[in-house]
Amino acid sequence: MNVWIAIALTAAGCYLVKLAGLLVPAGALERPLVQRLAALLPVALLAALTAQQTFSADGDLVLDARAAGLAAAAVALVLRAPFLVVVGAAVAVTAGVRALGW
Repeated sequence: MNVWIAIALTAAGCYLVKLAGLLVPAGALERPLVQRLAALLPVALLAALTAQQTFSADGDLVLDARAAGLAAAAVALVLRAPFLVVVGAAVAVTAGVRALGW
């Protein structure tokens, strides 16, 4: 029964957050600082998620094949490769490093 209480509270919380976003006055959203933060927030969250997924395993800091794949993707991005090439490079390097057993 505790799971259903948690689900109901989560659903209510999500609804209230959505409602709070709709109740913000338009003038507050038109400020340059708010617009700049709104543009940068998704990038920061994605970078944090990528770092956490790449360098963490069971709560420990690790450096394994995922880091090599991320480095390959970063190099491809610096070279301005298309998105699919970036993803392909990351996959290929990660698989190669895992195949070598590093």
